[in-house]
Amino acid sequence: MREQTHKRARFTHPYAVLAAVLALGGGGVAAIAATASAGSGGSDPSGGDAPRAQVRTVDCPDVGDRLRRVPSGARSSVDTDLAKLDEQVADAYRRLVSDRDDDAVLTDLEAQRRATIDRVVRAMGAGSAEADRLRGMSACEVRTEDQGQAWGQDQDLYQGQDPGQGQDQEQGQEQGQEQGQDQGQEQGQGQAAGPSPDDFVDITTVSPEADRPQDRDGASTGTFTSACGRNENGHFNPDNVIVAPGVSNGAHHMHDYVGNESTDAFSTDQSLAASGTTCDNGDQSTYYWPVLRLRDGQRERDADAPGGGQDANVGRILTPDEVTITFRGSPVGQVTAMPRFLRIITGDAKAFTNGPVNANASWSCTGFENRRLKDKYPLCPQGSKVVRTFAFQSCWDGRNTDSANHRTHVAFAEADGSCPNGFRAIPQLVQRIVYDVPQGTPFAVDSFPEQLHKPVTDHGDFINVMPDRLMARAVGCVNNGRECR
Repeated sequence: MREQTHKRARFTHPYAVLAAVLALGGGGVAAIAATASAGSGGSDPSGGDAPRAQVRTVDCPDVGDRLRRVPSGARSSVDTDLAKLDEQVADAYRRLVSDRDDDAVLTDLEAQRRATIDRVVRAMGAGSAEADRLRGMSACEVRTEDQGQAWGQDQDLYQGQDPGQGQDQEQGQEQGQEQGQDQGQEQGQGQAAGPSPDDFVDITTVSPEADRPQDRDGASTGTFTSACGRNENGHFNPDNVIVAPGVSNGAHHMHDYVGNESTDAFSTDQSLAASGTTCDNGDQSTYYWPVLRLRDGQRERDADAPGGGQDANVGRILTPDEVTITFRGSPVGQVTAMPRFLRIITGDAKAFTNGPVNANASWSCTGFENRRLKDKYPLCPQGSKVVRTFAFQSCWDGRNTDSANHRTHVAFAEADGSCPNGFRAIPQLVQRIVYDVPQGTPFAVDSFPEQLHKPVTDHGDFINVMPDRLMARAVGCVNNGRECR
């Protein structure tokens, strides 16, 4: 008889059943997920011996994020070499998974990175101090993370919620093993690590956040919305034209696109301006973000492709239920127009290894959107949907449409809503993406393989390609307190 309790139970919730799929091949923790006993890796709150999962990954300094000045003539070659560094890390991670020879992997990786960084140094014409600083980023390390309780062990991730239709432990394990093994054999990958049970939190246990700063006199309180669809036309690719222009699979994960219909690694300002758009108001801007996948053992069409299974991104890609693109004003004053072709990245695709300084992920559930998570996935109650929100930087330096590290030409507002010195307020882009995730089904955001699909790595990308007249209309609506589209 199925156990009717919300306390910890073995495989009583469908999430626990599918956790075995996640652990064994449908994106499984074949990435060197070694299980240690509770005595060596932690304790089971219920008092039993709960195995703890550990996973290893490659942790390298992010050279691109440390750049502050790149001569315009060197930009193309530097971008190419930065993408090469990402490729080298991804390849090293695959080797770590397959042969586990740490010393050999790290020695080879350091030699590859040093040669690539030397090319960056020469292209930039860097002085000796800068050259030494960059070359000092050649070495990497193997990082071991306690993933918490191993998938398929005693757990109730939906504690306090309806456990739904469950299965017993033996049946759940058997189903997970069969599906996971089939998936792994089909894909031939066996290296998609993460997420772990500890990456998920019941949203009802999260404390509400404070509201935005109160509007002052003269605040710009209007909004401008572009309705650009939900990527119904299936515009996907693993490129990143902002960070790695001209490099196929520069992101090593799949992106969803709305707005500009032609965006890929080889897009130029001219090609973007000539492209059609999915937005109904003529907004030709490019809006993109990593896809969200169900980790349910299903084979997606990119299972054998770069950015997909070849980069440890597996599972069925979810089409959003809703995508809202809104530009809002400043709580302390008026906003100025964005320049056409302004590029903004929010969040950090490498935040798991870089740390949370640039992370700007926001995960929540419908009905609970004043409760936000940066480094955890939400478990939503029955009838509630998963929400990702990207609140982009709203201050611009007034001169540059991009910068060497793709960050320093824009900034977030201060706690009181004002822009830092030297920056001016621009309309703030807020993207809200809603998914109907089947209750009890694991999910994860696409990521660089070594980032292990951690929720903190979520990020959004934007290139403003609004015609000047449309941007002027957006600014007028925002500054005059109107709601427009």
